[in-house]
Amino acid sequence: MEDGGKSNDKKSWTELKYTLCELRRHLASISTVVPTSISFRTLSDGSTRIFFLGTLTNGWETTLHYADIPGEETRVMGKLHWQQLLEFNFQNTPSINRSTREEQLLLERKRLTTWGITSYELHPSSGKIVFPAAGTLYQCIDNPHRNGPLFPSELRTGTLGAKLNPLICPSNPDLVAFVSNCDIWVAHEPSGISERLTFSHRGGRNIADDPLSSGNPSYVIQEEFNRYQGLWWQPDSKDGLYRILYEEVDDSEVNIYTFPSSTYLPNGEVEQYRFPRAGSPNSKSNFKLIELTVSENEILRSRILELGQPISQMFPWVEYIVRAGWTPDSNYIWLELLDRRQKRLELVVIPLECFVEPPPNVYSRLDGRLDDPGSPLVHVVARQTSDIWINVSDLLYIMPTMEGGKMTFIWASEETGFRHLYLVTAHLSSISNGIDATFDDSEMKCRSTSVVALTSGDWAVLDEGLWVDSERGLVYFTGLKETPLEKHLYVVSIYYPGQVRLLTHTGFSYKVEINADCSICVATYSNIKKLPACLVFRITHTDATVDGITLTPIGHLVEPQVPENPVPSPDLYSHEISSGDVLYAMVLRPYNAVPGQKYPTVLNVYGGPEVQVVTNTFKDLRYLRLHMLASQGYCVIAIDSRGSYHRGLAFESHIKHRMGTVELEDQIEMLMWLSKEVCLIDISRVAIFGWSYGGYLSLMGLAQHPDVFKVAVAGAPVTSWALYDTGYTERYMDLPNNNPQGYKNGSILTYVNQFPDEENRLLIVHGLLDENVHFTHTSSLISQLVRRGKPYQLQVYPTERHSLRSLDASKHYETMLLSFLQKNL
Repeated sequence: MEDGGKSNDKKSWTELKYTLCELRRHLASISTVVPTSISFRTLSDGSTRIFFLGTLTNGWETTLHYADIPGEETRVMGKLHWQQLLEFNFQNTPSINRSTREEQLLLERKRLTTWGITSYELHPSSGKIVFPAAGTLYQCIDNPHRNGPLFPSELRTGTLGAKLNPLICPSNPDLVAFVSNCDIWVAHEPSGISERLTFSHRGGRNIADDPLSSGNPSYVIQEEFNRYQGLWWQPDSKDGLYRILYEEVDDSEVNIYTFPSSTYLPNGEVEQYRFPRAGSPNSKSNFKLIELTVSENEILRSRILELGQPISQMFPWVEYIVRAGWTPDSNYIWLELLDRRQKRLELVVIPLECFVEPPPNVYSRLDGRLDDPGSPLVHVVARQTSDIWINVSDLLYIMPTMEGGKMTFIWASEETGFRHLYLVTAHLSSISNGIDATFDDSEMKCRSTSVVALTSGDWAVLDEGLWVDSERGLVYFTGLKETPLEKHLYVVSIYYPGQVRLLTHTGFSYKVEINADCSICVATYSNIKKLPACLVFRITHTDATVDGITLTPIGHLVEPQVPENPVPSPDLYSHEISSGDVLYAMVLRPYNAVPGQKYPTVLNVYGGPEVQVVTNTFKDLRYLRLHMLASQGYCVIAIDSRGSYHRGLAFESHIKHRMGTVELEDQIEMLMWLSKEVCLIDISRVAIFGWSYGGYLSLMGLAQHPDVFKVAVAGAPVTSWALYDTGYTERYMDLPNNNPQGYKNGSILTYVNQFPDEENRLLIVHGLLDENVHFTHTSSLISQLVRRGKPYQLQVYPTERHSLRSLDASKHYETMLLSFLQKNL
């Protein structure tokens, strides 16, 4: 590693490239590959097979692995053996490493940066596994008695387009539904037949004339509400029918934007996207039902049913359908409905009888009544409201028994200011809970029989899993009860609400997965100083209370390790700022720092909502750029200012209606305090750099505080919230017409005249194909900089999107960053 002291000898571009290459190699050698996308299968002998994605030995690509956990009678200690599920040669075939444009965009939405197999679908009872790769689908059957890895076969799909989001039918694994060319298909394995089930998309070259799609959520639902699935199999087959609930999206009112093609085509093709900027029309969604029947040899027939009363007319206030699914008894559909300003969320239950043959019945809404007084009820079983905004989560668990029309479920709400779990009971047979012939939305009541708080306090339950042992009435979840810096596993009983028990050890932060019957737990844990390890526990009980639970270690999927040549770890700091709030910071000192010497400092900023940077977790290869800077003699700082995640709504809402105008005050106050606590910081030589929201604040930092920040590096920066999407921007800033001054104050274009006139203080970096923060943000800023004669440097990556995905582009950016800083800081 490089000497921490800054030398007067500047490195050449070639030397910087070599330095980065060596650092990457070193960080890769100590980075722990931990299992991801964990799922479970109970085998016939009572043992449990754990499936997961992991990196191949000495490789970069992920593939499927498994490990076997013996039954209760057998105990295993030490390391559990990883076994590769798929034949190695399959992973190395050229086609498996080529991803289509549709797959690339889905990876962007999911923030996945891996290569190879990125997701898979497991049918636990049959062992069938389906996964997408290189624009097609592959399948295999996990046979516990086989010898050696499996060689997957390509699923015959009958369509040339990319196959996305495959789902195996729960009650018949021979059926696999998937999305291709914006429509839903189903593959029937015994017959080798695939059938197109929807015909929303015509497949024309002009997207303006082809606005409908089925099975794919809209851009905003994927990007801002983290729902990537647009179709759901019915859990159990009813009356010999297989049913798929699906979403049809109408983009006809959403504006189209054009990007240069990422490939060099002689006919000058371009990429086009539907993108709803703040204040403009969103996509519209309609939920429908597919019914199909099959024989051993063919798909016999299929038909599409529609809601007799569209959701948009039952609930005129709804803008987003953020979650959907089936109740466990397969008799109802449930939807989570959100208004445009994201301050009202309702959980709605719809009986199957509400879906009818198209065309739907003709009805009139002139007097707010349905034509048929005997129409089935649509029930509102829970509601949340907020004066700030609602953070949508996946924390919903519907109890499997729904006898006598009673529905019991666990749902999360932030109505107290922190996300907590509630046990809710509603009677679906009660007319007061439903929309009937005299429905009036403005007066509609939501009358749940009971709502019981299972957890409470000034700490947050995390949206990272909810596991329920319904036999014992135990609810497992992860949360931040001990400290905002550590994620832990907790349990609470529905029979003794409020008695929350910590199950993991403080001093570490945990990521947890638990199997369906809550008997096996896989926990990945680390802290700021110790590399991640992954331990499998057996969950046992002496009684049905939280105190009767024991987590017994079975063995490690990844053992704790101490590298021979470790890299320095950051230090964590906390400080009560002038507002009375406690903020947390992370400081990575220069490698081989000399006591008493001052070092140039880099503030690595994000500063926006929905992100927490400072945590008690190990910072490995994913934090390459922090280590890269520290290895070259920079002191690197990261701070979670007010507005960041997991500190409650009051803390988060500091930025409400005023993004970009308040975050830097906290960042600078903490920076100044740290400069006194950490004697290595040279406060006269501070750079600010970040990506996306961090790029936005980097621009704001240099324009508004040029005396604090000597240089700024802004990656993929937002420059005007009027150019960003509806779901994100309006949640925090309201609609543009409701907050014009906030939009003006929050735009960097308002402050262009304040950028310094000195050269070599501003570097802007952007991918030309960025479909999230469009290059228009940067070009708008550059136009104003030129107009006012302000100096800047620009680095464009023509084939990159919002993330720099190619290794070449990442290496080039990192080399440029080091070169820019060594010359100008």
